Amino acid sequence: MTGVGHFRSDAARRHFASAYEAAMAALPERRTLDVPTAFGEARVHRFGDGAGRPVVMLPGRNASTPMWAANLPGLLSHRTVYCVDLIGEPGLSVQRRPITDARDQARWLDDVLAGLRLDSAHLLGVSFGGWSATNLAVRHPRRVASLTLLDPVLTFAPIPVRTMLAVLPMSVPHAPEWLRRSVLRWIAGGADVDGSDPVARLVDAGSIDYVLRQPHPTRFTADELRGIDVPVLALFAGRSVIHDARRAAGAARETLRHGHVELWDDASHAINGEFPERIADRARRFWDEVDG
Repeated sequence: MTGVGHFRSDAARRHFASAYEAAMAALPERRTLDVPTAFGEARVHRFGDGAGRPVVMLPGRNASTPMWAANLPGLLSHRTVYCVDLIGEPGLSVQRRPITDARDQARWLDDVLAGLRLDSAHLLGVSFGGWSATNLAVRHPRRVASLTLLDPVLTFAPIPVRTMLAVLPMSVPHAPEWLRRSVLRWIAGGADVDGSDPVARLVDAGSIDYVLRQPHPTRFTADELRGIDVPVLALFAGRSVIHDARRAAGAARETLRHGHVELWDDASHAINGEFPERIADRARRFWDEVDG
């Protein structure tokens, strides 16, 4: 399966599916959809039935819908939420064609919104999901009402070389478990990673069971960022290791035409799991302002 993300074997697929099901057990009641796109079928879970403009949530690299377990309860009171497993990443979406560049990334995500009949939606993404949301707003903005970006990678600042070297073990299928856990602990600002946690076990399964075939995301130009014509709430983690957070926040303030930029000094790159209530409160107020 050259150029297409896939599971290493049928046994690997079954192992991952079991870990996914166990992690999904902690999430609220939902409806599951498989949405066709030009690059495969996207697995989407719909939560809630709020009357407000819907929210589409995009996970980080090597992650999928269960990573939002702590965030969903605070977001569902007034909104319908759609959680997307990114095509080409470990999840239950199925990639059929190679994704070669940022244009392809934007196209399949626009296909998802079209397939869900969402003419206007708020996008919320963390890390690579934040990059993906921004990429859609740059290339196919017609369905994007706003962006909420949680420490987005390669969006406003580069990844340090030491970080690129440190995360290499995550892509090696036979890397020792203790090494993968140490990388995750470092990304999370030193917090211990509970090996019995279903989401942590799912991330482990994804790194072991799935062969990722994605183009490396490229940084947006200042002109591309200035061209985003929707409100953007950008929350940067002061203890992040994926960029210099102060540099990234400064670039966001300089380039975003409708930017609301905040630096949360006490957050690490695992910001969504560290501050779910605070994020929910801030995002709800932001979306209400945009819709109002």
